[in-house]
Amino acid sequence: MPEPIVYVVDDDPAVRDSLRWLLSSVDLKVETFASAPDFLAAYRPDQLGCILVDVRMPGMSGLELQEELTARATTLPVIIITGHSDVQMAVRAMKSGAFDFIEKPFNDQALLDLVQKAIEENETMVRVRLEYDEIRERFDLLSPRERQVLEQIVAGEPNKRIAYHLGLSEKTVEAHRAKVMEKTRAGSLADLIKMATLLEAAKGNP
Repeated sequence: MPEPIVYVVDDDPAVRDSLRWLLSSVDLKVETFASAPDFLAAYRPDQLGCILVDVRMPGMSGLELQEELTARATTLPVIIITGHSDVQMAVRAMKSGAFDFIEKPFNDQALLDLVQKAIEENETMVRVRLEYDEIRERFDLLSPRERQVLEQIVAGEPNKRIAYHLGLSEKTVEAHRAKVMEKTRAGSLADLIKMATLLEAAKGNP
């Protein structure tokens, strides 16, 4: 996976510089942007990391940026930086999918901890998505008949009953079963069921 990047989006150059210094001090890679449109122009959906964005900016606000990223189904966690008077806006951003918000003036360590937590969650999310994509590619290799056998296996049916349900001989079912295990690279029956369950649970969230 690529090295995580912390994106800082703030119209105040002093804030951008201080956040760059703070995040770089713990060896985090940082990229800063003076506006939401500037960030969106450079945005890469496959990049790991998180976004720190000020809730109030001229033009496109941090809240509007969050809503745009939600519409794009981004996996990058968004941390909203807010003043005391903007807490309601930050809560609205979280309801739109923001990871968390932090109030100014913030404690440096609290911010670093929050950023690290966001990056870890992003890495886990991407890892799960990569695992899902790999498993789906394997299952896509199954023939229609092998899929029918797989459904029966996952339902807990023994070969004899699978043969009866599908109008096949037990020997044919055994052959299909072996092909299912081979194509999905399942190391065991439990492994096969686990992968099939993961795909079923993730339907509609490719």
